[in-house]
Amino acid sequence: MCGRTCLTLEPREVQCCCKYQNATQTKPKTPEYRNEFNCGRKYQPSHNIAPTDITPVLVSAAHFDEAKDSSERIIVPMMWSMVPRWHKGDYRKHGLTTNNCRLESLAMSKLYGPPLAAGHRCVILCEGFYEWQTTAKELKASERPAFYIHMPQNDGVKVEDKSTWELEKAPAINLLKMAGLFDVWEDENGDKLYSYTVITFESNKKFSTIHHRIPAILETDEEVNAWLDFRKVGATRALNMLKPSESIQWYGVSNLVNNSRNKSDQCNKPIEDVKKPIAKATGTPKSKMMQSWLIVKKRNHEEDPTKKENDPTLREPDLKKPKEENSQKD
Repeated sequence: MCGRTCLTLEPREVQCCCKYQNATQTKPKTPEYRNEFNCGRKYQPSHNIAPTDITPVLVSAAHFDEAKDSSERIIVPMMWSMVPRWHKGDYRKHGLTTNNCRLESLAMSKLYGPPLAAGHRCVILCEGFYEWQTTAKELKASERPAFYIHMPQNDGVKVEDKSTWELEKAPAINLLKMAGLFDVWEDENGDKLYSYTVITFESNKKFSTIHHRIPAILETDEEVNAWLDFRKVGATRALNMLKPSESIQWYGVSNLVNNSRNKSDQCNKPIEDVKKPIAKATGTPKSKMMQSWLIVKKRNHEEDPTKKENDPTLREPDLKKPKEENSQKD
């Protein structure tokens, strides 16, 4: 499955990483970035993207202009978690979990079947996604190891270190691309909201040690083209070509990513590289042994006040001294 992703690129950088070439083109083409209103929602680059956030996805340009060839691509920001087209009222209150959909049943689904039949296939773009090791069933959900899954990169490029990306070159980074479906929902004012779901299926042997489900990842540009080109590649054929990725790589990350409100750039750092906050010299000691020792020591001195004068750790602060130091600094 897929419940959290990472994409820190600005729109123009996403375009640069999505240049493509097909049989009708002699030079690589940069897809247009089409900014939809989406009920006032906008894409915000983030290290920790969660369902209902807006992210850029690739779709066939023919969905927005029938005169376009279906092999042409555009990038459209859409909301992660498909809103049923038949839903009435607040789009956030349809009550369904639609961030992922199962490949095994989507063709017969009343929610996903119509978009599939209409050729509403899309490719979700990200630098990587996060997954929790659900196979560690003896652990609580909040304690399960988290991993960052990404595609292999060129020599010298580290997916977790943006300073190693050459953003002026194309592509600066090998994005991870997931197959999905999108649909269009309209509110009572006629404003449209584009939303998508990520297709998942049973994990292969490689990924099954982490999770029993895995997103449908498109590893090559040929696979991306076949998935998007709904006029030349029918729905059944497109679904049959989806298969678990053998190329993905991953490493462990800290539980900072567990909270979707934490957007820190530490979220996708390897766990050994996560910067830990430096403990202050003053305040309550973190060690329970040290806390107990100080409590006992303080109690002993309270029973014998004469010892307090000779122990600097228990003396009352000199209120005059800080004023003198401040005056010297001024």
